[in-house]
Amino acid sequence: MQHAELMAWRKALRGELLARRQALPAQQLHAWRTAMDRHLEHGFPGLARGVLAFCWPIRNEYDARHLLRRLRERGATAVLPVVVAPNAPLIFREWHPGVEMALGKLDIPYPAEGAEMVPDTVLLPMNGFDRQGYRLGYGGGYFDRTLENLAARKPLVIGVSFELAAIDTIRPQPWDIPMDYVVTERGVYRRDADKLEFLGVPSDAKGSSLISPVCYADEIAPGYFGENPADH
Repeated sequence: MQHAELMAWRKALRGELLARRQALPAQQLHAWRTAMDRHLEHGFPGLARGVLAFCWPIRNEYDARHLLRRLRERGATAVLPVVVAPNAPLIFREWHPGVEMALGKLDIPYPAEGAEMVPDTVLLPMNGFDRQGYRLGYGGGYFDRTLENLAARKPLVIGVSFELAAIDTIRPQPWDIPMDYVVTERGVYRRDADKLEFLGVPSDAKGSSLISPVCYADEIAPGYFGENPADH
């Protein structure tokens, strides 16, 4: 497949997957998001001890902000990606409620100021993911360039999406970088020997997935995430 054909095929596939995700009702999104929060918290306990990059959610993506609230209370440092120039690697700046935000590409908020930080782990949204652990993003290539740029100190990359985004292949190219893990509402996958292996549903160390409940949207005061409280 020629490059132009590949880009057209991916664009069409991206559109189909986005439409499927954006049609999800709020109740379903909430249920899947809380399941993924539990999988991440129980399956990756080290997230609370490092610098954790996430993406501000758009278009019904998995919303990591609820989990980040809990992890920050336990010591994690949250960072958001920042576009500094077209076709350049992203940088990351610390985020917490109250940080001054600006609007960037696709109207996605990012910290307007702050020192550049290198994440230990990246929670990376995926419009689609295939059986080899490759990600279909929005087509800009920003995260592939960023992860390549961080190769000397490569973070753990956890792709986050819903099962409805699973596809046979994205037809990976040399510039595509696979995920180390994938987390969906179903559970946790790990990339082994160039393919995803399903590990199952992680349980809490004390034997109960309800020992450390995650926070829910209705427990968070309006404006916590930095949005305008008047919008609520």
